[in-house]
Amino acid sequence: MSQDRPGYIVVEGPIGVGKTSLARRLAESFETDLLLEGAEENPFLERFYEDPRSGALPAQLFFLFQRARQIQAMRQADMFQPVRVSDFLMEKDRLFAELTLDADELQLYDQVYNHLTLDAPVPDLVIYLQAPEDVLLKRIAKRGIRYERRIDASYLRRLSEAYARMFLYYEAAPLLIVNAAHIDLVDNEDDYQALLEQIHITRSGRQYFNPMSATI
Repeated sequence: MSQDRPGYIVVEGPIGVGKTSLARRLAESFETDLLLEGAEENPFLERFYEDPRSGALPAQLFFLFQRARQIQAMRQADMFQPVRVSDFLMEKDRLFAELTLDADELQLYDQVYNHLTLDAPVPDLVIYLQAPEDVLLKRIAKRGIRYERRIDASYLRRLSEAYARMFLYYEAAPLLIVNAAHIDLVDNEDDYQALLEQIHITRSGRQYFNPMSATI
């Protein structure tokens, strides 16, 4: 496994698709550092779901400053480790900002962003997980985070469409697009091992992984 695994893996996708769970398992398999988004640390996130209009800007700015700290810490750490795994891509912050902020707030966000030193390392592989809104809603309900109960199918649809647009033009790193609607990458060993095999052979361009699990 050590001879053909990427050096820095990012797992991305909309809320509820399973990116953090997969990132944790990949980090365990590769015995490497894990860099998580840390949404539970954002004190404005619950306010955003209760009142998106008033909560969007502070929630986005908190995430932006959090990213800056994480990237700085990653740059200062030992970068000679063979693999690192993360559950967020820096580009996602702009995606959410465009989705949730009005024009004036987005302008302020951009001003703050441009004054920060954000030199994020480029991944060796991005894994983009996809699933339809009904699947996302079921998984969000299953994990039982109270304030996420306000998330509806309309918001998830707009979010999924924004991710699709972002990755349509993404060329910064090899991209593995995974249909995660009918597989269980955490509790089903066959599904997970099939994904690992695909990770090993994805080295350039964009690849598609569209398995169908018999267990879901």
